[in-house]
Amino acid sequence: MELYVLIVFVLGYFAITIEHTIKIDKLIPALAAMAFSWAIIALNIDNFETWFNPATHSLVDGFSSFSYDDKMHLMEETLLHHLGKTAEILVFLIGAMTIVEIVDYFNGFSVFQKIINFKTKTAILWVFSGLAFVLSAIIDNLTATIVLISILQKVVSEHKLRIWYAALIVVAANAGGAWSPIGDVTTTMLWIGKKVSTPMLIKYLLIPSIACAVAAAAIASLLPVFKGDIKLNPVKDEGNKYSLRMLALGLGSIVCVPVFKIITHLPPYVGMMLALGVVSVFAEIYSNREFQLAKATGPNPDGGANESKHHESPVHNALTKIELPSILFFLGILLAVAALESLGLLFVFATILKESISLDLLMVLFGFASAVIDNVPLVAASLGMFTEFAPDDQLWHFLAYCAGTGGSMLIIGSAAGVVAMGMEKITFGWYLKKILWIALVGYFAGIGVFFLMRNFIG
Repeated sequence: MELYVLIVFVLGYFAITIEHTIKIDKLIPALAAMAFSWAIIALNIDNFETWFNPATHSLVDGFSSFSYDDKMHLMEETLLHHLGKTAEILVFLIGAMTIVEIVDYFNGFSVFQKIINFKTKTAILWVFSGLAFVLSAIIDNLTATIVLISILQKVVSEHKLRIWYAALIVVAANAGGAWSPIGDVTTTMLWIGKKVSTPMLIKYLLIPSIACAVAAAAIASLLPVFKGDIKLNPVKDEGNKYSLRMLALGLGSIVCVPVFKIITHLPPYVGMMLALGVVSVFAEIYSNREFQLAKATGPNPDGGANESKHHESPVHNALTKIELPSILFFLGILLAVAALESLGLLFVFATILKESISLDLLMVLFGFASAVIDNVPLVAASLGMFTEFAPDDQLWHFLAYCAGTGGSMLIIGSAAGVVAMGMEKITFGWYLKKILWIALVGYFAGIGVFFLMRNFIG
């Protein structure tokens, strides 16, 4: 029966990888794979000989001799355990997404438009790459890419040049997200799963990530497309008096989440909910002030068609804009992987891999795999495969780097790439021809620095 569960997962995985071809959102096969996998397990629980206990990170002794009721009870406990761990990640992401949308409600990110005031194409490249690297570490690589490409579209009118900038933003954003516990979904998974800590993650991955981003930007700056001056579109001041204040408050609150975890030892989602609560309070206060002012000074104080503004809750507005399909995708794929883990399949697979290939080479190959398939289930599977490795083992740091930056090699290899593909109509073939080798150089530059640091730092 294990084979049937594996077939369901592979079919779901395949549908996820070709979502743009079949034009079906990846959340649908992810949720279907999850539901069918656990349904097969529940209906055939007596036919399974092994069971992996996530609480003890080991196979359950004598599982085949358990009664039907005992097996069902253990299955329900295991599913509840995985649901709880998955919910930690999802609640964390919902909080972060909502904060970013609240900042955007006040046009907080318009502040960055004022920074982009250079004459040469190369200078603009370095500015966007630098912003992508820093922002992705704070608000995650997906959101950073959306924000910066939105700004890019306002200041650069030439599409042929703009797609180059967008592609390099993806590379820099993925590099920036790799070293921060809140910069990439996969890194967040490792952090919440207590496989990496914030200080050690920064210690081992900050410099390799910088090397990756700098190497890619340096090579790109030598290309003919980035030679000469550029005429930028005039920047319109779309912000308001609260823009800078909300930007600082939003980004600052997110940055404080790891600090909150270190001080209290509470799960990260608790700190993120606190951050969301603080940002929401100020957002409601500021929006109400704006409304009162508009109502008092508007052309029609009595209301009607001529009223300049109406009061809208920024929190409610933000909650309507968060990426719920992404949240449901993570739910589906993580619980689908959990089904494979529960049957001991990942345990067996990991044993085979560790006996046939070095772990360093395996992590490098994981990076290449993340460029083709979604890195979320890849990392989720790794969490179940390498349970014997202690927290902050260098395997986890190397996995975070490879899974995070490896996705830059193909446009479909990361959420940031997929978003850029949609926003700028970047074709798979163009990215493969123009950007693959640049991302590859950056990827191996970071790996080289990681190995050097590992040998000298230990």
